[in-house]
Amino acid sequence: MRVSVIIPCFNAADTIAVQLEALANQKWSQPWETIISDNGSTDNSMSIVEQYKTRIPNLRIIDSSDRQGPGHARNMGAKAAKGDALLFIDADDEVAPGWLAAMGEALSKYDFVAGRHELKKLNEAQILRWYELESSTGAIVENQYLPFAGAGNLGVRRSLHNAIGGFDGELLLVEDVDYCWRIQQRGTKLHYVPEAIAHIRLRTNLIGAYKRAWKMGTCEALLYKKHRPLGMPQMMTWKTFLKTAVILTFQVLLLQIRDQESLAKWLMSFGWRAGQLRGCIKHRYLPV
Repeated sequence: MRVSVIIPCFNAADTIAVQLEALANQKWSQPWETIISDNGSTDNSMSIVEQYKTRIPNLRIIDSSDRQGPGHARNMGAKAAKGDALLFIDADDEVAPGWLAAMGEALSKYDFVAGRHELKKLNEAQILRWYELESSTGAIVENQYLPFAGAGNLGVRRSLHNAIGGFDGELLLVEDVDYCWRIQQRGTKLHYVPEAIAHIRLRTNLIGAYKRAWKMGTCEALLYKKHRPLGMPQMMTWKTFLKTAVILTFQVLLLQIRDQESLAKWLMSFGWRAGQLRGCIKHRYLPV
């Protein structure tokens, strides 16, 4: 079975060498290729990639700059791929030794798999506290509806990817959640591969964390609008907006925001809920 590793890339010059170095050290007995899907980078990301063409088997760069977004970049990478199976990772993370073999072997048995997200190697303890991920296991996320995993460590049979039409390019975040749900709605189970480890890098500045929370909230409204008619329970209500507004207001009035950590948590909570409200208005989704 031939495997295609697909990496969406947008201005990742500061991090992509770490991921490519990790790929250069992967070992597997089966044929594989790596596709860098350039989503319109304006830095020197691609010149860094060029330096690895002699070290990573069948490394190619394809252009996906016609539309912004990681989902679209992955879809274009999948379209150009020659493999029977697709492995999705990100340009700012780092796969651990043995990752390729573990995911490749898993895809020889299952149609849809997810590896483990490890958070401590690339993130300081303070950053993990911002996101309240100190005790995260990095496993598949369970919720009220269907489980999901992040696209930074996801594998799928090419035929299944094509059958659902790939990632939803309209979703700039939580596109991986939507992807996992749509595949499972077809009756295909998401299998966990704990030995396939990817070290995940989180946003490390307040503005970046806030913007990501805002964007996530906005996209969640569209995600819920898509899946509510398909059986998803109500996971966002007007009561949650009211409750969050009261809590955030009291935190300010009671001077509970006293350091960078509490400020980061406050900003992300505010950004997330404000983004959800903005998304409900934008996408005409009534959270009742």
